[in-house]
Amino acid sequence: MNVFKCFSRKHKWNKKLQTIPITSLILFGVLVISGCTSSTSMTPTVDTNSQAIIPNNSGETTSQANASRTARTYLDLSGFSRSGLIKQLMFEGYSESDATYGVDAQNANWSEQAARSAKAYLDLSGFSRSGLVKQLMFEGYSKQEAEFGATANGL
Repeated sequence: MNVFKCFSRKHKWNKKLQTIPITSLILFGVLVISGCTSSTSMTPTVDTNSQAIIPNNSGETTSQANASRTARTYLDLSGFSRSGLIKQLMFEGYSESDATYGVDAQNANWSEQAARSAKAYLDLSGFSRSGLVKQLMFEGYSKQEAEFGATANGL
């Protein structure tokens, strides 16, 4: 049996399996670091009502605000499709409605996100245009967004 068979393109680029644990660890590290450096109190506080309206008069719940902050953190770290980011937030424990709210609150340009994702893939390995478009569509980008991402990166 060929040892390299386990590292074939089919398995290597299944980002769905790789992204969730890696990005979760990155986010956890960012949250821990920011929590450690910005906290001035030694007493932890717990929000026992996650649906409480936050006091900024925006009308969003605490959970929606947190989902929005988490979505922004992920978009700052990497390119995501809309559906991929919603799935990521749901993996983090947000409800589908809060995850959708948090993602949509970013008003992200999903074509630009596709270009970022395409660049990341091309930095790792060579792709044909059709192969890259297929990979981006696997990630949840529409065909139009995936084609934009490939074109924006010279394919």
